[in-house]
Amino acid sequence: MTLETARSVRVADEVWIAAALLHRENPERTEFTVSEIVERAEKEGVGGELRPSVYVHAVQHCVANRAPNPGRYRMLVETGKNLRRLFRPGDSYHPERDGSKTVPSKRDIPTKYHPLLDWYISDYVLRRAQLKKEDSLLALRGIGKGLWADEDPDSYVRRLREGWE
Repeated sequence: MTLETARSVRVADEVWIAAALLHRENPERTEFTVSEIVERAEKEGVGGELRPSVYVHAVQHCVANRAPNPGRYRMLVETGKNLRRLFRPGDSYHPERDGSKTVPSKRDIPTKYHPLLDWYISDYVLRRAQLKKEDSLLALRGIGKGLWADEDPDSYVRRLREGWE
């Protein structure tokens, strides 16, 4: 990558790429510290030498559920103190960030990172949405198990029907 290409990559896109790489490389993890994102950005060198504003973008400018100051991107979500993950459609966000950029545009990032955008849609967003739906239903299994543990089902129905005409 030429220096001109590196400098043309927006810092927000660089932060998104670093976070996406961390997620893809560590599928068992759901969140990363700001320091991990900054270190991954430095290691990757998307924008050439690490720009100081990478840290500020990971802390504030790219974080959907923080008040904009001044950045309005919705690329990351704060999941805890100093913890971030990639933003997904359906995540809550600060109302002043409505309509903001959530992922880089292919034309704005080097070609070698285009597969990350495909991974984001097919794996991070869609597959996890399917798992979440399945998990939420499976989580209901056995939820009322103890409610009638001490009562025979027929006796329960008879008791409910008492007083019916």
